[in-house]
Amino acid sequence: MKVSAEISALQQRLNYQFTRPELLRQAVTHASFKAAQGDDNQRLEFLGDRVLGLIMAEALLARDPDASEGQLAPRFNALVRKETCADVARALDLGAAMKLGRSEMLSGGRRKQALLGDAMEAVIAAIYLDGGLDAARDFILRQWKTAMDQVKTDARDAKTSLQEWAQARGQTPPKYVLINRSGPDHAPQFLVEAQLQNGPTARAEAASKKAAEHQAAALLLAEVEGK
Repeated sequence: MKVSAEISALQQRLNYQFTRPELLRQAVTHASFKAAQGDDNQRLEFLGDRVLGLIMAEALLARDPDASEGQLAPRFNALVRKETCADVARALDLGAAMKLGRSEMLSGGRRKQALLGDAMEAVIAAIYLDGGLDAARDFILRQWKTAMDQVKTDARDAKTSLQEWAQARGQTPPKYVLINRSGPDHAPQFLVEAQLQNGPTARAEAASKKAAEHQAAALLLAEVEGK
């Protein structure tokens, strides 16, 4: 098939050349786009989510052979969640190649976290179907390297860790205050401040209130632990 300029450029950014580029075209085609029956990325997204999970579980086990299941689970969840997939998609400028219906385009679909995350999972599936598990593994480990290097090395998420830090010192649990909500409805930003009883605070902004709370907790925990 003839490869469009957008798909050709995306292959360069992915650092993977498709034998069947139609798989990549399908991976970036949202259901809102008037494509042929069964030609959107929903089925690929379903498969890609499972491929990503397998590779991440495999990689985490290899990185830390002594880690317990309780330590591995939160790291795994942080690496496969939709927000992380969307972050990787943004780094690859996946949105520029996405095929969207008019309503999604007008509402900023190329920047929507959910759409980007879904498309990223679909791209993983496309690489898997085109080149096999080794090709998918190489791609995922390359593109997720920064996230894997930064994921917390202990078992607990940041909010739990911060609460345990406070309780160990006789303090009340941390508070999370919504400072500001900005941006349009389709792409909101939440500014949250994490507060400890003895005074220290930290702020973080993210596309969801929950994500902002976790990031603020991580920043505050790093501050009070002197990291």
